[in-house]
Amino acid sequence: MTSFKDRESAFENKYSHDKELEFRVNNRRNKLLGLWAAGLLGIDGAEAEVYAKSVVASDFEAPGDHDVLAKVLADFKAKNVDISEHRLRKQMDELLSTAKQQIMTEIKD
Repeated sequence: MTSFKDRESAFENKYSHDKELEFRVNNRRNKLLGLWAAGLLGIDGAEAEVYAKSVVASDFEAPGDHDVLAKVLADFKAKNVDISEHRLRKQMDELLSTAKQQIMTEIKD
């Protein structure tokens, strides 16, 4: 019975670790997206960091990426930045890969 409980505990720990990693990667992706979008919006310096944090915070409104996508698209529209939803999603995918590499590098160090 002990080995079953050990296995169960190991699976729970792995699941918890994987979810934490996913959360960190998504937050990093959203920050990178915010910094990228800030550049297109003409925001730089400390204001770009603040904008990036607002993009990260927008992800807590609803499950999934739609809330982040909607925020950035609305901000682009307000500033007349012409970018399609498809292009923004592609950028989000590319930044997800970058974020995962960054987080994995941090874990190894």
